[in-house]
Amino acid sequence: MQDDQDNGEFPISDNPESNQTSYDDEADARDSRTFQVADHGIALSPVPPAPARPAHAASSAGAGAAAGANAAAASSMDDDHFTLRDFFLWCGVPVLIVLLIRIFAVGFYEIPSRSMMDTMVPGDRVVTSKLTPKIFDLQRGDVVVFKDPNNWLNEEQSSAPGGGYLIKRLIGLPGDVVECKGAGQPVTINGVAINETSYIRPGVDPSAFPFSVTVTEGRVFVMGDNRANSADSRYHQDDSSHGLVPVSDVVGVGLVKYWPLNHISTLDAHHDVFKDVPEGSAD
Repeated sequence: MQDDQDNGEFPISDNPESNQTSYDDEADARDSRTFQVADHGIALSPVPPAPARPAHAASSAGAGAAAGANAAAASSMDDDHFTLRDFFLWCGVPVLIVLLIRIFAVGFYEIPSRSMMDTMVPGDRVVTSKLTPKIFDLQRGDVVVFKDPNNWLNEEQSSAPGGGYLIKRLIGLPGDVVECKGAGQPVTINGVAINETSYIRPGVDPSAFPFSVTVTEGRVFVMGDNRANSADSRYHQDDSSHGLVPVSDVVGVGLVKYWPLNHISTLDAHHDVFKDVPEGSAD
């Protein structure tokens, strides 16, 4: 028996019950070791249940949510409600701006006669700047709109009512001496001949008859681009203004033709034509 133990073998008892008990104990020991190993694994911790909310807290939360929803609904209704103030901001202000521009900055006129052909023809409509001469000074060559000084329109071949306004090209400023020696001769300003072929109607003389006019203070001398059919300053030497237009009667300077659509274009003042003209006498 001693030798068997030294050899590492289990002793075998002659009692079968004792042997069975030994085997059972050994199996229990193995099972215990198995459970111990299993216990060393990761065990999932159960999630603790959420604490129960008191009834008054739930009621308060519900009331808060309802109040928030009501506030959002009220805000949405306010946003959707179009007030008179909104109407003024979105409609009134733009209309007011347009009216102010129309009253103080620009004018719209229809050409009543053939006196400015081929630059403009009867029925053309033009936009003018009212800032000249109110803010900016008039210049030679400007296409000016002015009040009819002495019933000039009745002496022109008008195809449409001009509303009491005419449109001509400014040739002489206060102090200028404007002259022409007759058919085939150029117009001179302060002794300097100007070349007007860039704007007067082709085939038309600068003036079919001679004239000499000294432009007085506060007035301007005007002529149509169609000199053969323009009752302008040349033709009214005997009226109360001696054919001159008061600067105070000038309501604007032409900028652009806007109607008919196929006539849309800017109105060139041709200031370069007058670049060599000296200043007139202020007397």
